[in-house]
Amino acid sequence: MARSIALLVAAALFATSCGQDPGSAVTLDFFQFKPEAVKTFDRIIEDFEREHPGVRVVQRHVPNAETALRTRLVRQDVPDVLTLNGAGVFGELAAAGVFHDFSRDRVAQVVNPPVQKILNDLGTFGRGEVNGLPFASNANVVIYNKDLFARHRVEPPRSWAELIAAARTFRAAGVTPFYLTLKDAWTALPTFNALAANLAPADFFARRRAGRATFLSAYPQVTEKLKELYSHGQPDRLSRGYDEGNRAFADGRAAMYLQGSWAIPAIKGLEPAFELGTFALPAVQDQRLVSGVDVAVTMAREPRHPKEAMAFVEYLMRPEVMKAYAEEQVAIPPLRQAGSPVLREVLPYFERGRLAGFPDHHIPLAVQLERLLQRFLIDGNSRAFLTELDSEWDKVMERRS
Repeated sequence: MARSIALLVAAALFATSCGQDPGSAVTLDFFQFKPEAVKTFDRIIEDFEREHPGVRVVQRHVPNAETALRTRLVRQDVPDVLTLNGAGVFGELAAAGVFHDFSRDRVAQVVNPPVQKILNDLGTFGRGEVNGLPFASNANVVIYNKDLFARHRVEPPRSWAELIAAARTFRAAGVTPFYLTLKDAWTALPTFNALAANLAPADFFARRRAGRATFLSAYPQVTEKLKELYSHGQPDRLSRGYDEGNRAFADGRAAMYLQGSWAIPAIKGLEPAFELGTFALPAVQDQRLVSGVDVAVTMAREPRHPKEAMAFVEYLMRPEVMKAYAEEQVAIPPLRQAGSPVLREVLPYFERGRLAGFPDHHIPLAVQLERLLQRFLIDGNSRAFLTELDSEWDKVMERRS
């Protein structure tokens, strides 16, 4: 598959280098994947164009962005500048040579190194390359109701024992500890990721790809703790989805919400009558915060307008632009010091570099982790879940070889 993508990219790069009228105004094709950020990027583009009157930026947002981008690659049509989620598809395309190498560019120096490493670990085209720049980070956190915590004299937990004790305190007081939304299978992933990143060996996926480790051998503690947390949810968790969870939590119907920073704008938009707080799920003593690159900025490996494309990338990566975007979108700018007030309790993890990427980003989509997790959290059979996870992983890898 990587070979076929690389061939498509080679053809696309040839096509993009041909036939531009040097006397015309330069128009940049900006591929942008986040629907909730369209207006934010419109304002950013307006400010950029004011500084660069000879450049016009056309923002293109479409549903199913990853599918749309693959279609454009097939048509030999690589956008000049792109934003993508820092996940598996980004890594696959970076490794295939679709994106520019920023390793020698000044713009790469603005990013907090541990955050850049999370993106690089997904895949690069060559050793030492930097094929995308983190523009906004998220945080895989537990969102909590500060009013309920204060009313029941519960402190944000710093250990697993304290977390379970807090859940029991709320349950005894008639308060739902965690609002759960298993109708949407993907909503189990944040908790899975927080546990897997801290309880499984750091080199697990390298060893799994080499056939020297299995989920069955490395993940039993992950599944047992996941099952324990889900036992403290509301009875109707199988029939409630993400949107219902946001509403229920905003209405004060649970003390904690096992989600991430991406849910905060939706919850705040529902105007909760309490203050939101966040903490990292405390799985182990030397806890790392799971964080992903919510928005990565990159450009074509050989863009039609390299000077103008780089100018736009450099503008996007200005600290003041990144901070303004993060404040509006409740994200974390991947700088050495910055962040939303709602997330201030987890910012020390960024400052100390105590970060881990999302484990599920290393599991191919074809494995269908979401479906397997959902079934496990219904039947509670840890061994069956991990055995099938290993089996599906092996099938996918065999097809790729």
